[in-house]
Amino acid sequence: MIEDRNADIQVLRERVAHIAEYLHLDTKRTELASLEERTTAPDFWDDQSRAQQVMAQAAGLRDEIEGYESLVDALDELEVANELAVAEADEELGAETAAGIKDLTRRTNDLELATWFTGEFDHGDALITILPGQGGLEAQDWAEMLMKMLVKYAGNRKWKVDVHDAPAGVELGIDRAVFTVHGRNAYGMLNSENGVHRLVRISPTDEKKRRQTTFARVEVLPVLPDDVVVEIRDEDIRVDVYRSSGPGGQSVNTTDSAVRITHMPSGLVVTCQNEKSQLKNKETAMKILRSRLYELEQEKRRAELDALKGERQEISFGSQIRNYVLYPYQMVKDVRTGIETGDVNGVLDGDLDEFVIGYHRWRVSEAQAAAE
Repeated sequence: MIEDRNADIQVLRERVAHIAEYLHLDTKRTELASLEERTTAPDFWDDQSRAQQVMAQAAGLRDEIEGYESLVDALDELEVANELAVAEADEELGAETAAGIKDLTRRTNDLELATWFTGEFDHGDALITILPGQGGLEAQDWAEMLMKMLVKYAGNRKWKVDVHDAPAGVELGIDRAVFTVHGRNAYGMLNSENGVHRLVRISPTDEKKRRQTTFARVEVLPVLPDDVVVEIRDEDIRVDVYRSSGPGGQSVNTTDSAVRITHMPSGLVVTCQNEKSQLKNKETAMKILRSRLYELEQEKRRAELDALKGERQEISFGSQIRNYVLYPYQMVKDVRTGIETGDVNGVLDGDLDEFVIGYHRWRVSEAQAAAE
């Protein structure tokens, strides 16, 4: 007997209809038409950077609109397939229907995400910095593990990653990491990772194999569009150049291509050595500096805590947002949401959706509860 999946399909229909209320599709169709009209102007490509921003914005709107429309069409087709499978006792068609429900559930989850990101920069790219905390040299190893985890997660989401700075640690790991994640909703999504991450494991460097606790902080900032004004005066910055170094300290090239920019009024320091061109490294470093200065100014306006990022906490015990335990048992648990899993290796290999999506679902739920 073929299981009738109509109830599951109707649940999905209700979810999609509810999501549509928050997508404001008519407004987005009007906005998309306006952007597409701008691309036909003869001088549209005179400003390459601005043109690319418009194209990316149009592509994002198009994806949301087409994503919704194709989901509705797929639900219609799935409903017909389910009716045929039940009426004709077609096991093969029944199996296809079950698989279709699973796929449409995933697509509905992705569509729902679009309604959660309403911040000014949520739909844009993310600038990520990872800094080792308490735990000595092993904190540098943990920083590198976190970097690999986030880069793999970005790859799973089909996002592009540009690493700007990741110098090797003293003996293992990295001293820090700075990289940009390019993709739709990258900043909104990855905000879930902003904070201190705690690792518990058997020390790989301790001859007595004692348990070690280490910390690292992940800082997530938006990559600012070019039309966001951040004043940086030439006299307020110092630019130093030096030779790039790779893992183990070896020279990446024989020229002084790496760039360090110091913003003297704030004390912010930005480095970039990924590109072989000194000019490109300087351009990237200035973009990073703009994002950090913008965030700093936002913090001043909100009158919150101290310098660089949000709720600045010590990178130590009691301040973590998530625990990763490799010994004496295996578990990853988010302190904020309570979400946990025993698949530590999967998480460290970039399987983060349960935590990222779970965090935003919790965040939205908390906001709705506070508004009631």
